[in-house]
Amino acid sequence: MQLKLHVKDNSVIEWVPYDQFGRFKEIGKGGFATVYSAKWKDGPLYRVNKWDDPRYFDGKWKRLASANVALKCLDNCKNISEKFLNGVKTYSKARRGTKVLSIYGITQKPDTKEYVMVLEYADHGNIFNWISKHNKGFDWSLKLFKLTYIISGLQEIHKKKKVHRDFHTGNILYKNNRSITLDIRISDMGLCGEVGNIDENNVYGVLPYVAPEVLRGKPYTQAADIYSFGMIMYFIATIRQPFQDCAHDQYLALDICKENKRPEINELEAPKCYIDLMKSCWDPDPKNRPSANRVRKLIKLFHDSYMADKSAEIKQQFEEAEKHRKAKLPTKSEIKTIRKFRRQKKGQKRRKEESSSFDERDESNKIDEYDENDQSYTHPQAIYTSRLLKYSVMSEGLDLAI
Repeated sequence: MQLKLHVKDNSVIEWVPYDQFGRFKEIGKGGFATVYSAKWKDGPLYRVNKWDDPRYFDGKWKRLASANVALKCLDNCKNISEKFLNGVKTYSKARRGTKVLSIYGITQKPDTKEYVMVLEYADHGNIFNWISKHNKGFDWSLKLFKLTYIISGLQEIHKKKKVHRDFHTGNILYKNNRSITLDIRISDMGLCGEVGNIDENNVYGVLPYVAPEVLRGKPYTQAADIYSFGMIMYFIATIRQPFQDCAHDQYLALDICKENKRPEINELEAPKCYIDLMKSCWDPDPKNRPSANRVRKLIKLFHDSYMADKSAEIKQQFEEAEKHRKAKLPTKSEIKTIRKFRRQKKGQKRRKEESSSFDERDESNKIDEYDENDQSYTHPQAIYTSRLLKYSVMSEGLDLAI
């Protein structure tokens, strides 16, 4: 069986026999799926465009043999709903000409009968993992450059009258290309949730990245995506996940919705102009949030001012923020100490789990988690993978069960 969708627009989604894949390696796990890298023997279909390479343009479909792909294995999914298939079609339409990750097809595991999505492979992982390894060189010029790419991708999605619905750092991926830079890919657009039972009344996502009106039961909108982008701006500036020091539970949701709670940041960590834009993306009223086009223009202004003196005042703000960033970087000896500390804690945790009761094991999970570049505490109930957030709106406020 082959599903040829939108062929007139040079896009094909096909049914792929599972025995086409080999060399499986688990690379990620979320609330509804496990992701593997794999080798596809025949490879995905593609069409050479004459503007890519006129020498080989013949208008015919070809295959990229022995291609690396990502297989998203959908947990306990032996049936695919019509809504999910419509979501796949929407995803395919939206990704053309954008930075959205390609979907090549669908397959099925022969033993469990679970469905698997065949996706473009982003070989450098998500932006959170990449920055954790490259924080030392992640200066403000690079921060603004990457943000320009991310907001441009979101702007392209919004231009097509689409909404992402699950925009967070785990869904922004890095892929190698033929130049010295890395391409950014946006994944999981509109595909969050249980594929066998897509219910638009449910909320799926990473709690700190979900707009308050969505938590209250309002529909996903482009303004909700902008709220999520504001949280991405926070992460890029601070190298901290929003609300990483507290549990992602009903109390945090209530604070976000009723008290307008937002992550804390000061002007030493980021320039005032940057913070002002970020906070406008967080505005409790969706109507007051800027459009993706407006955000992109401002971030480009920040970048051009910092790199090319377009605005002396903005340039000075970013120079001060960069001085603060460099001053906070750990020394080599501090990094060595942190690595030793983490090894010791992991060893202690492993020994406790082998010999302790359930309560003691739970307590051992509360050991501080440190990154070599950012010695910040992460709460054990701070969850940064997409999941179902069950809620009901009540007159007294938001009753959210997570």
